Amino acid sequence: MTTQHSSQPAAPAGQPQPATTPAASTAPSPSGGGEPAPEVLVLAATGKTGRRVVPRLRLAGAAVRAASRSSAVRFDWADPATWGPAVSGASAVYLVAPDDPAPVADFVAEAAAAGVERFVVLSGRGLEHCGPGFGQGMAAAERAVRESGRQWAIVRANNFFQNFDEDLWREPLRNGRLALPIGEVTEAFVDADDVADVAVTLLTTPDESLLGRVYEVSGPQGITFGKAVATMARAAGRSIAYTELTPEEYRAELRAAGYPEEAVTALDTLFALHREGHTAEPTDGVRQVLGREPVPFASYVARAASTGVWS
Repeated sequence: MTTQHSSQPAAPAGQPQPATTPAASTAPSPSGGGEPAPEVLVLAATGKTGRRVVPRLRLAGAAVRAASRSSAVRFDWADPATWGPAVSGASAVYLVAPDDPAPVADFVAEAAAAGVERFVVLSGRGLEHCGPGFGQGMAAAERAVRESGRQWAIVRANNFFQNFDEDLWREPLRNGRLALPIGEVTEAFVDADDVADVAVTLLTTPDESLLGRVYEVSGPQGITFGKAVATMARAAGRSIAYTELTPEEYRAELRAAGYPEEAVTALDTLFALHREGHTAEPTDGVRQVLGREPVPFASYVARAASTGVWS
């Protein structure tokens, strides 16, 4: 499952970084003709996938509206007055839903009425097996785009590689201990760069046979969290321990770290999903869309370790 909402007891997710690129592009049309380039609204543009989707879209020749609460194109799920200016003139939307499902259907309806022709939703693998404590915003986004009367595609992703080096589990690893309630169940971690490549292809492709589908995107192998930590420790040249917690111990560590009860419930629900094995096996979603294999975990670890992130 995508883990933009996931975390760990030792450190909450980091704050989004300010956008470093303009909110819109004047790139030429991909066809090279006189028609204007497609304009894509990217929500959560400073987030883990959004900040990768934006430059890829520009390289593909699309004009981009990079939107977030802190971007030049301001978008706030809690402020419907920001929705209209963000969607006006956009032909496609990369939709990263909020935790709260309440505003999602209204936003999609407003975007469709404003002329948006295509939605690509970032969602989580195994979402259909989740309890009510996690993923309700993503589920609402999936329903809304299916019912919108517009083109759509859904990208259900596994845990990102980058949770280990960019935010969620970075500090526990640097501190020498990652503790989670997962056991020996494997996870088919996926590179956020692969997720971004899939999303950009679906946002821009003229091949409508790729649309109207749900893609489960993962890395090429399932590995345990314990093995993942051992791999990163070897690459970093230091000792990093993986500690197995019971669900009760995990909830207690979250509360001790100051997480609100809503977040404790969400994380507990997420790891219950993982323990049931719904995200354990690799899928061929990356290959279906991109025609290539996904990046292996070992390649990611070598790349990340070379920056000294876990040293």
